[in-house]
Amino acid sequence: MLNSPTHYVRALITRVDRCRRRHLTAQEILRIAERVIEQPQCRDLGLIEAAAARPGTTVGSQRAYSDVVEMAAALSESLVGNHALVDGNKRLGLACLIMFLRMNRRSLVMTNGDAYEFIYAIASGRLRGVDQISAVLRPQVI
Repeated sequence: MLNSPTHYVRALITRVDRCRRRHLTAQEILRIAERVIEQPQCRDLGLIEAAAARPGTTVGSQRAYSDVVEMAAALSESLVGNHALVDGNKRLGLACLIMFLRMNRRSLVMTNGDAYEFIYAIASGRLRGVDQISAVLRPQVI
């Protein structure tokens, strides 16, 4: 099936870090936005680029995030909280979270309602920072 999620993951041209973790690029995030949001409007491309780069952040020679779940939390926080799009930031954050996990051979196991609550908690500030977000996310990732 041409438009299946699996086909789309294989079609992505991704960055891969030294530990073989895959990262979404800004172009891929924008392509995902086109798939999940009707006529997305980018308010600030720099925020998309920053969100794409955040999971791969290093401090000195050490990775800032210890595992895929922390990287996914950082990506989600940036996409949901920074409002790079005029509309659809929460939808984009969830779609990219799912895609990032899938690219790294993980799955999100939340109901639609739980996923909505999770993303809304990030957007509203009830969940702040990678530590809080990853603590909630970790049990929901297999």
